[in-house]
Amino acid sequence: MSDQYTRQEIQERLLKSYQPYFDINPCDESEQPLVARCGFHVKSSKYVLVKKAELWKTEGNEHLFLFSMPRLTAELFEQCKNLAYEEGMKLIDPKPGHMYTYITTVFICDECDDAARTALKKCRIHKSFQFSLRGWMDFHTGLIDLKSNTTLTNQSGKCNADFLKKILQV
Repeated sequence: MSDQYTRQEIQERLLKSYQPYFDINPCDESEQPLVARCGFHVKSSKYVLVKKAELWKTEGNEHLFLFSMPRLTAELFEQCKNLAYEEGMKLIDPKPGHMYTYITTVFICDECDDAARTALKKCRIHKSFQFSLRGWMDFHTGLIDLKSNTTLTNQSGKCNADFLKKILQV
């Protein structure tokens, strides 16, 4: 039940869960409501006999932006979404071998406006690089609303839905 957890406690639980997989960079007070920037990077390749005889290689990344606020409004959602998109796009290097990059925003709030819920759920941003030959970018959103004790994601962020529910309910 959300009554037993504060935003700070949920934030700490999220970051602790991300810690084994993500590089976590906490933000200072001047960047509020942004709490942390997290990065996940994976590389894979296949070669024959020696590493110089490489058959293929792939690279996948996720840049997660964690926001915490008392009330999420549609205007605040747009500001945070634009910040995450702009900063995330700067981190993408669509070179040969780049397969995908996910830019993910997770919002922790005490309460959320209906307009913000609608905007978050309908958020769809996808970009391919050189007709997907150099990979693609998908924008994921996630929300933990403590007042209603609910979680919400956009269609691309469905893979995070169960994880957010577990954080809220455990």
